Amino acid sequence: MEIASKYTPQEVEDKWYKYWMDNQYFKSTPDERKAYTIVIPPPNVTGVLHMGHMLNNTIQDVLIRRARMRGYNACWVPGTDHASIATEAKVVAKLKEEGVSKFDIGREEFLGHAWEWTHKHGGIILDQLKKLGASCDWDRTKFTMDADLSESVQRVFIDLYNKGLIYRGYRMVNWDPEAKTNISDEEVIHVDKNGKLYHLRYQVEGTDKYIVVATTRPETIFGDSAVCINPNDERYEWLKGKQVIVPIVGRKINIIEDEYVDIEFGTGCLKVTPAHDVNDYELGKKHNLDFIDIFTDDAKLNEQGLNYAGLDRFKARKEIEKELEEKGLLEKVENYNNKVGTSERTGAVIEPKISNQWFLKMTDLAKPALDNVMNDTIKFHPAKFKNTYRNWMENVTDWNISRQLWWGHQIPAFFYGDGNEDFVVAMNKEEALPLAQEKTGNAALTITDLRQDEDALDTWFSSWLWPISVFNGINEPENEEINYYYPTQDLVTGPDIIFFWVARMIVAGYEYRNELPFENVYFTGIVRDKQGRKMSKSLGNSPDPIELMNEYGADATRMGMLLTAPAGNDLPFDVDLCLQGRNFANKIWNAFRLIKGWEIDENLQPSTAQTKAVEWFEHKFNAQLADIEANYEKYRLSDSLMAIYKLVWDDFCAWYLEAIKPTFGEPIDRQTFDATIGYLENVLKVLHPFMPFLTEEIWHLIADRTDAEAIIISDYPEVKAFDEVLIQHFENTKEATTAIRGLRSEKGMSPKEALEVFADTNAGNEIFVDVFTKLGNVSNFNTGDKPEKGFAFRVGTLEFMIPMSDNIDVEAEREKLQKELEYNKGFLNSVRKKLSNEKFVAGAPEQVIANERKKEADALEMISQIEEQLAAL
Repeated sequence: MEIASKYTPQEVEDKWYKYWMDNQYFKSTPDERKAYTIVIPPPNVTGVLHMGHMLNNTIQDVLIRRARMRGYNACWVPGTDHASIATEAKVVAKLKEEGVSKFDIGREEFLGHAWEWTHKHGGIILDQLKKLGASCDWDRTKFTMDADLSESVQRVFIDLYNKGLIYRGYRMVNWDPEAKTNISDEEVIHVDKNGKLYHLRYQVEGTDKYIVVATTRPETIFGDSAVCINPNDERYEWLKGKQVIVPIVGRKINIIEDEYVDIEFGTGCLKVTPAHDVNDYELGKKHNLDFIDIFTDDAKLNEQGLNYAGLDRFKARKEIEKELEEKGLLEKVENYNNKVGTSERTGAVIEPKISNQWFLKMTDLAKPALDNVMNDTIKFHPAKFKNTYRNWMENVTDWNISRQLWWGHQIPAFFYGDGNEDFVVAMNKEEALPLAQEKTGNAALTITDLRQDEDALDTWFSSWLWPISVFNGINEPENEEINYYYPTQDLVTGPDIIFFWVARMIVAGYEYRNELPFENVYFTGIVRDKQGRKMSKSLGNSPDPIELMNEYGADATRMGMLLTAPAGNDLPFDVDLCLQGRNFANKIWNAFRLIKGWEIDENLQPSTAQTKAVEWFEHKFNAQLADIEANYEKYRLSDSLMAIYKLVWDDFCAWYLEAIKPTFGEPIDRQTFDATIGYLENVLKVLHPFMPFLTEEIWHLIADRTDAEAIIISDYPEVKAFDEVLIQHFENTKEATTAIRGLRSEKGMSPKEALEVFADTNAGNEIFVDVFTKLGNVSNFNTGDKPEKGFAFRVGTLEFMIPMSDNIDVEAEREKLQKELEYNKGFLNSVRKKLSNEKFVAGAPEQVIANERKKEADALEMISQIEEQLAAL
């Protein structure tokens, strides 16, 4: 069989993905094996693959492929999220371009457009994941708006409502005026913004005196209900019981007293706008103040804004500043930097707003979810995120679960009267009618008298059920699949959704299955560029994953992502990492070509060097495999990959193949060849989860295999006992070989010139002489008396010497070594000076001290070697 001289991933990746799909290797159905399950963090249905997705899904694929090879019934469930806010915004924008408002066409027609948009864009990201090599069971692809998942959401809402855990009430919410919906606290991003602090004059009623109130939002004066002072503030004793007049508005409001006001902050007088500030809202409830809503849903002033009605809040601010100044009601204006809440989805500045919303009581639900993370029933990797999780869960607030959107799961509440409390909760109008008739005592009530709540549920209210609902575990709690696949094993996600999704899935797991939803949570880091900036479209610093895969191949790109991707820590990504991945793929390909190019002589016996090398690699492989598996168990996937990288590049390619390869043009014996193929196959197996396409290609080129023998379903190697002494002897051999090669280069000796070597009598027990002789091009290996003059080197306690030829300039050599000796002694002195500094030793971190100690030891070793070489001249 002719093997291409160069590995071209673009020619093989589509072929092997189709092969895996055709043979249904990704498909999973319950059987007698133990299940290993991962549910994908569902990306937004209209999204496209970005670097964060790529990192996350590569890690999932590594875990699922390894589990499949280890004999588990591996099931990776893919799917997408309907993403209420993001998707509705895109559909609204599309309609706006066509001159259409969603309110003009109504809910039903708008949802038709939303479904059309979803069907058009929804499969893009999943197809991109296939290019990455994601081995999902695509027959199980779920969408959070699928009929069975929607039914699950409705059932859970009704159940929690009937348990008294869901309620409806007026609360202060975070209003996104661009999306025209409220959003959760976790979806508000606080950003530093340069603004102004306005000092306004409020006239004290019945006097010509003014008090000064500072605010960053003068447009909210239309909603003022009071001015608050601290009862202990002696400056304002004279104000108690009085009223002030709101600037421009002319409304009289009371002076109230509350210790909430900080005497030291600002002027000590606080304007209270209960309908438009979270803290003022609490003061308003406490002091029974009027709640005056001054904004429309798109953050324009309403009729309460008098002549500013209909004007955008920020434009109104500028106009109000002018009017206040003209009327002498503006004391001063200062530049002011403060944190402003913005919407994670739209970037709009959040407007605090009182709204009638649905809430889920979280305090009791959170307890088992908190306890079982803190006691490591559910393990976080890395564990540092337990503290983040605990802080949120211990201070959890009721979950605002309603959104003023049409795209999503419509709230299954049905109103039958004019009031906000005249409703029943049911799956549909048919089930709601008898409940409404019973509640009202009105048997004449009909379906046409019922109207469903216009709002949709928070997107996360469907995805919090994801590990259960994808197996229909809400609608059919005892079905075969939920009992087989649940709980899942590993969740791979970003720490930015630890509250939105991870915590809530754990809550749902204990509430609806009375057990954990997953055993481990692997938190990925943020993908950053070389400058440490988060990759984003806006910065233009994020490469397109598809373009990377087109240029370097999926395997190389996967490897580039994972080489520096420790759990929970940010990934400093550089495209050069993909180049490193491609070079690694080429290294393996060339090694395979070398092996397959050897002619086999069935009658030939292996040399001693070949026998020793074969014996060594078996032990070395198992030692490295133990390290690889230990890192897997600790979820250090990048460390596992690096161990594989070194095993392949250094141990297998650089040392093993060099030690066993026949002389150019000569054949190899069958025994050594078969062992080498076996080792290559094992190397490919441990590499397969990381580089699936390359490994499957070489696997089938090694031998003509049946579909049942594909590497994707082959048996993963098991760690066997290994001899550490034997491995160390080979390490000594490698070190001696490297030393003699270095001497050749340093002294200008030809690599083709066979050298005679003298060594300690013990050398034969500490190195593999035959391997050293071959790799070091040694003509004769002598133990015993060394020549008087020569070039010396040491490996551990062993001393080696190469006799000096007559054409070597001894004086020049001595002078060169003397300079090296002086340099190393100077270096040693500088290190010891640091270590003798008590202040440095006491204050420096342990690792820094350890590094200095190592420098000292290395310098001493180097000085000893140079002195030996000088003595031998």
